[in-house]
Amino acid sequence: MSFYNEYLKVKDTDFSKFFEEITESDVLRTLNKERLDRYDFLTLLSPAAGGLLEDIAQKSHGITVQNFGKTIQLYTPMYLANHCVNKCAYCGFNVSNDIVRKSLTMDEIEEEAKAISLSGLRHILILTGESKKDSPVSYIVDSVKIIKKYFDSISIEIYPLTEDEYREVIAAGVDSLTIYQEVYSEEIYDKVHIAGPKKNYRFRLDAPERGCKAKMRSVNIGSLLGLDDWRKEAFFTGLHAEYLENKYSDVEISVSLPRIRPHAGSFSDVYLVDDKALVQIMMAFRLFIPRAGITISTREGKSLRNNLIPLGVTKMSAGVSTEVGGHSSQTKSDSQFEISDTRNVDEMKTMLLTKGYQPVLKDWMNIGI
Repeated sequence: MSFYNEYLKVKDTDFSKFFEEITESDVLRTLNKERLDRYDFLTLLSPAAGGLLEDIAQKSHGITVQNFGKTIQLYTPMYLANHCVNKCAYCGFNVSNDIVRKSLTMDEIEEEAKAISLSGLRHILILTGESKKDSPVSYIVDSVKIIKKYFDSISIEIYPLTEDEYREVIAAGVDSLTIYQEVYSEEIYDKVHIAGPKKNYRFRLDAPERGCKAKMRSVNIGSLLGLDDWRKEAFFTGLHAEYLENKYSDVEISVSLPRIRPHAGSFSDVYLVDDKALVQIMMAFRLFIPRAGITISTREGKSLRNNLIPLGVTKMSAGVSTEVGGHSSQTKSDSQFEISDTRNVDEMKTMLLTKGYQPVLKDWMNIGI
């Protein structure tokens, strides 16, 4: 059994018919429930719910404070390499794109880790392009052994691994996994993943569960909003998170809401996901999976990120560069995508304190490494 079995049960849902029958009264009844089922969740994603965002916001804020307090964990990504063997229509790292490719040496990784650690951050997300040839598991393991000297929690966002490979990187010092399905529609997934190992839908879909089985402390999932209708994608992502949370109660499950940003190459087949839609998705997640973390990255602009904080966010990136060696190297690579919020860690801390929130630079230590 895997989430794919659950996905098959709902993939042919007549979303249009469901939404046509939902009224504002249905949404208000849903808001009065203590525990939501999947159709309550879908009700919160409906057009009717879009007219009651203020009501939903009040409940979303209350649930967030109840479960997380007024705290926001800060982290930053660290790009180790951007070599990629996949041909993904929407990504700047696409193997067909003529960009500057780079992999950090172990000395450069140490220099980058030192530079980032000076900000005070103790949670790091390390990323590579999807090339097992250029960034093999052994490279990830050796990198982590260096990085763990400077950070208390290390998350990876790389190509999907086998369960044994996840155990290998955990033994080296990794405690968290981020992996996005990109798009849950199998048809669109096949269309936008033109060539390369990433074309294997099931292997990627089951990767978060393999991470859970390998005993990751935290697993973060999401879809790249804009590749399909956002209501469908949010629904499938929420069900995936609920599935993992129910099956692996010892793992902290979280979701991210990345929207497509400009990048190298050309890809215009994008579904509109405006700011209002992003707010609705985030609050629906919070009410459906109250204990799940919610991450908003620097893909979003400064003002929007500030305003989203009271509505369900628990984790935000700061001082971000999407270039390999972007924090220390003088010979940088091309970036994966353009960021919108360029504030550094101190600026983010100041903003959070001004809003009455506590910025958390360290909230967990992997004492097993």
